[in-house]
Amino acid sequence: MAANNRRMSGKKGAQVGSGGQRRRGLEGKGPTPPAEMRKGHAKQRAAQAKVRRTQGRPMPKGRGGRSASELVVGRNPVVEALREGVPASTLYVQQFIDNDERVREALQLAGERGGINLMEAPRPELDRMTNGLNHQGLVLQVPPYEYAHPEDLAAAAYDEGEDPLIVALDGVTDPRNLGAVVRSVSAFGGHGVVVPERRAAGMTAGAWKTSAGTAARTPVARATNLTRALEAYKKAGIVVVGLAADGEVDVDELEALEGPVVIVVGSEGKGLSRLVGETCDFRVRIPMPGGAESLNAGVAAGVVLYEAARRRA
Repeated sequence: MAANNRRMSGKKGAQVGSGGQRRRGLEGKGPTPPAEMRKGHAKQRAAQAKVRRTQGRPMPKGRGGRSASELVVGRNPVVEALREGVPASTLYVQQFIDNDERVREALQLAGERGGINLMEAPRPELDRMTNGLNHQGLVLQVPPYEYAHPEDLAAAAYDEGEDPLIVALDGVTDPRNLGAVVRSVSAFGGHGVVVPERRAAGMTAGAWKTSAGTAARTPVARATNLTRALEAYKKAGIVVVGLAADGEVDVDELEALEGPVVIVVGSEGKGLSRLVGETCDFRVRIPMPGGAESLNAGVAAGVVLYEAARRRA
């Protein structure tokens, strides 16, 4: 009993009942980090040199069929992007980072997927890379997206012996809406999505996430001029159908959905632009007995794609 009544000493060293170790010291240190993150390792030095070479350079602007690279910043966004299969080229990890569950999961997911470079970088370099955003020590680089050409979508459908079923977006600027449309096109057997090159959402990490992985198998084409792309489709014998609240035909009455068709969806606020609306062969409406004035692009496209799939079945 006397031993249990001894006072703790203020000196450093062993203490009664603890074995001289703090609680944190009793916990496991987790798996061995990859070579790129081991201090002094040759791969770490090479990775750091590559980071130094790339810092201070602006992300490349998209040209032709390629978009610009994108950075996903922050622990939660990086982990979510990796979970959803967003394509990535490099995972940057801050030196001496607090190794919490999100950091460990990010490293594990990147390692399991393969093809993702792991690079350790000092905090100041990550600050410069992200323009001072709160990166929390994790930055994921998403490579440029390879856009198809609008004509490729129709050609691929015909090669499969099917009538093209394509969705074109006019003035849709939210990447999440683009991702939702891509997901609907995949679900109902469509052959791709067309977006304008300017003033429109592109295939960012947010669009990839919302597509729930379907962007990997559903092509997105980018048109320099959407009106001209739609006119080219019409010349190829494809019917162009525009969705409009004041459309003349209900979507469930449109027989054109049984054949080759491009469904044009405008923004929730402004709808179809004037030139695009004039290019459409039909302007159709979605009956909404509940009284809602409009639907977002993802929902509207899903309704019409379902009707097209039902008719084709």
